[in-house]
Amino acid sequence: MLTQIQNDMKQAMKAGEKKKVTTLRMLIAAIKNESINKRTTLSDEDIIAVIQREIKQRRNACEEFKKGGREDLVRENEEEIALLEAYLPRQLSDEELAALVNQVISEVNATSVKDMGKVMGKLMPQVKGKADGSRVQQAVKKALLP
Repeated sequence: MLTQIQNDMKQAMKAGEKKKVTTLRMLIAAIKNESINKRTTLSDEDIIAVIQREIKQRRNACEEFKKGGREDLVRENEEEIALLEAYLPRQLSDEELAALVNQVISEVNATSVKDMGKVMGKLMPQVKGKADGSRVQQAVKKALLP
């Protein structure tokens, strides 16, 4: 996966796509830092986790920029998010996520929001990389609330 990202960066450099080059350089740096911290070569799953963390940081930045009235920076971050999301596996639709949530709820016999920890513990490994954690949490809450 890292090789693909590096090749895409080279293509973007040749095409003169400055925004894409900058974003991919930041991503490669984050991947290399994570690799150094773990003292090992990262698997594709680890790289996906890094990409998701980068996307989450940009979403948080977008919220802050919106509060500050900086629409130019919001647009810039949204462009970076779109570029990064291209490297994630296909995201689960709301219907697919709801079906998985209901399946796990019946497997662990969850009856109320108190059982949310059990549901999340079993569900998160199944949706890793395919759905954002906050989105999964909202779906589980919605399914468990009467």
